[in-house]
Order: sequence, then C-alpha cells, then structure tokens
Amino acid sequence: MALTDFDLVLFGGSGDLAMRKLLPAMYARDVANDLPPTARIICVGRQDSGQDAFLKMVETNSRPHIKASTMNAATWSKFCARIVYVSLNASDANTYAPLVEALRDPELTRVYYLATPPHLFALICDNLEENGLVTPNSRVVLEKPLGRDLASAKQINAEVGKVFQESQIYRIDHYLGKETVQNLMALRFGNILFEPLWRREWISDVQITIAEKLGVGNRMGYYDTSGALRDMLQNHLLQLLCIVAMEPPTSIAPDAVRDEKLQVLRSLKKFTPTTLAQNIVRGQYRAGHVDGATVPSYRDEPDAPQHSRTETFVAMKAEIDTWRWAGVPFYLRTGKRMADSLAEIVVRFKQIPHSIFNQPTSSFQPNCLVIRLQPDEGLSLNLMAKTPGEGMRLKPAELELDFRESFKTPRMDAYERLLLDVLRGQLTLFMRGDELEAAWEWVEPILENWEQNDNAPIPYTAGTWGPAAASALIGRDGLQWREEALPED
Repeated sequence: MALTDFDLVLFGGSGDLAMRKLLPAMYARDVANDLPPTARIICVGRQDSGQDAFLKMVETNSRPHIKASTMNAATWSKFCARIVYVSLNASDANTYAPLVEALRDPELTRVYYLATPPHLFALICDNLEENGLVTPNSRVVLEKPLGRDLASAKQINAEVGKVFQESQIYRIDHYLGKETVQNLMALRFGNILFEPLWRREWISDVQITIAEKLGVGNRMGYYDTSGALRDMLQNHLLQLLCIVAMEPPTSIAPDAVRDEKLQVLRSLKKFTPTTLAQNIVRGQYRAGHVDGATVPSYRDEPDAPQHSRTETFVAMKAEIDTWRWAGVPFYLRTGKRMADSLAEIVVRFKQIPHSIFNQPTSSFQPNCLVIRLQPDEGLSLNLMAKTPGEGMRLKPAELELDFRESFKTPRMDAYERLLLDVLRGQLTLFMRGDELEAAWEWVEPILENWEQNDNAPIPYTAGTWGPAAASALIGRDGLQWREEALPED
C-alpha cells in the first residue's frame, strides 16, 4: 500500500534512538522509494541549534549507522532535504510555536513519535492538544518503557487516551517488527502441517531466549532502576510468548490478532510466593570474559551503585491455563553478558513412544523446531535420520531454512517495518492498552515479591549462560536449555 504524504515528528529528535535507529530506518525507506516526494521528518529537540548545525549532527551521529552500500551524495542530500529541525521545550506548551508554524497542513497524516522518557508522554500529548496540533489524521507512537508497574502503565494509558483515541496510539515493541516473528505467524496459520501438532498432546516444552553479550553500556541510569524483568521480559519475551501460544485469529486484522494475544496474557498462571521462589531465577553478572576480553562486574560498571540488587538475568517457568497448553512449560530467559548474543524460540516436541530400531528411545533427540530471530533469521527443524551405510542407525539431522538465502529480496530492519506500519495506519504489530495492562498485571507480583524479599540476585560469571540455578530450574522437569542439549562437536 503506497504511503500518503505525511509529517513525522520525532520528539527526542537529537537523541540516541533517533540517530541510531529511526533516521537510518527512514533513510532506508527513502532509498527504496517508499516515501512520498514531499514527506517530511521534523526533529524536535531542546538544543537551540539551527538547521545547518542539526544536519551536521545527523551527519556525525546517524550516517555511521546506515549501510554504506546504500549511501551516495545524491540520496543523502535528498534525505536531508526532508529533515526539519525545531527547537522547543517539550514540557512547556508556550514554546510550541515553532512546531505550530512547521505543521501547516492539518490534512496530512501526522505521526508524533515520542522517543522520550515516559514521564513526558502525557505532557507532550497535552501540549500538542493545547496548541491545536492533534487532528483526526494524527497518530502517536510510544516507546518503552511503558510504565514501571501496573499503576504507572494505567496512568500512561489514561493520560494519553485523553488526547488520542486507542486507534491512534501505537505502542511499539521492535521485536514484533522482526521478519522471523511475522514468519512464525505464517508458519502456524499459513500451513496445515504444524497446527494439528501445536498443542499439549504433542509439544513437550517451549523455550524463549533473548541473550546479549553486551553489558549495560551507557544506560546505567535507566537500567539500574529497571532491570531485566522490566526491560526485556515484561514486553519482548511476553509478546513472543503470545504469538507462539495464541489461538488462530479470525483474520490478520489488528484487533483480531490482539484479542487472541490478550487471552494468552490473561491465561498465564499467576505466581504465588511459593511458586515464584521455585520457578524464577534472577541473577547479576560478575567479572568474566566475553569474546576473549575481560569485562567488569555489573557493580563495577561506570555509575553503578556499589551494592545494587538489580537483576541482569531472569529465567522462569511459566504456564498457560488453557485446553491447548495446560501442562506445557514455557521457559523464558533473558540476560546481559551472556555466552552469545541471540534471540530464539525453541518448540520441542515429545519423544516417540516406542523405538522399532535397535536403539532405545533415550538415544533419540526429540524433534525440535527452532525459530531464530537474531543474529541470523531462519528456521530449523531437528529430525532423526538414518546414517549412510549398512544397518539402521539413526542420528539427528537438520532441515534448515535461511531467510536470507531463500528470499533474495532486500530485508527490512524492524524499525523500518514498524515505521511504515504506523505511516500506513496498520496496528496489528502494536500493543493495545489492555494488552499492556494485562502484561503488567502478571509481572507485578514478581516485582512486589522481590521488593519485599531481601535476597540479592545470584551472581554469574560474565560470558556464561547465567546462574547454575537456571539449569537446575529446567532440569527439575528432566529438560535442558537448548545449548546444553546440543551434541558436542
């Protein structure tokens, strides 16, 4: 669907997200000729710098994040001509006159992207309304964190909802823009093969892992007040769980999909203090080695509180109380300073009931579907196959689908896809307000328990897969994390 003319207004336009992700994403779409000729990108910041000075900042901070193969003087000049810099104080409605002047055509699609701290969301929305900048064609994009708990999430929903209708609000989770996540929906609902097997009778367990080699970097101010549970699990991992576990929607229409995701969140079994202690592991990295380099412990990172109890790792066993999933454990895991950087979903099927071969069933690896989100997007299906030669000896083999090899068309970054969806008015890949609140409602008892409990996170060595307690967690069910179950070379 071709885009109509628009004004994309980036609050926090000189910030890290705008420079590293949003402007490069829009440049890529401009090079692909997806943007109308007169579409504009209006960057809003507090710096009282002029247009030329801001474009130099873009040159310095944004251009290095753009693929060199797409860059030339003509395309860069064309893109920069779209950029308009507006200086104002987002908290002060009396400073919005330059933005009012810049946004002259109320008939255009207006997208307000709030790449700002969440405490500014309501203020900015109120100030936009006070200055007459909210039109029927306006949309607002909210970046995470969308609250710290259920109460703050409800407050954000209520305050933004006073200015924008739910159909105008785009709560962004960049993981939902990844090609593989959408291919998971295609795999489930575009093929007859898996759907009959996608249930408790045939699936042993599901593992969802998002691991990072990186530490906190320059985000200590945010991260130490957030931690892995708020930063990753409450949003990214739960959204992936919803797509794996949801019932088939009636269509790909936004509310049809989001209704089913909501039902998954509402069906998650609530933790009690006892089950929480048994089924959740939290950790914090200590000094170690990543890619051969020595890295400091979390508490020795710049600006880290000396006795911080913030978790950098979480592993948990979750359960979904529905006919389809009752009794199937969902293991969720995320951490920083891990042994590898990857995001993957592992659906492990049950073992065969009886071996007709001269091998016990215990020597067979259960069939396993691995959906890789990063670094290399693709699917693999682990099967048992006969080894060449005489006799009937079986060993594991893989069917591999590499999306880059199978589809030669250029691939979009997650932010490219999501920005295009916002500009087209497509809400399917964005969270609805009741989804956000349902996720926080499930997570909140965990946060409350940790705040009341004086136990510190379990230390783990940087460059490993987290605390040994995470292996014990899944081991109690007679299972292993995928990297532990892989055969040695």
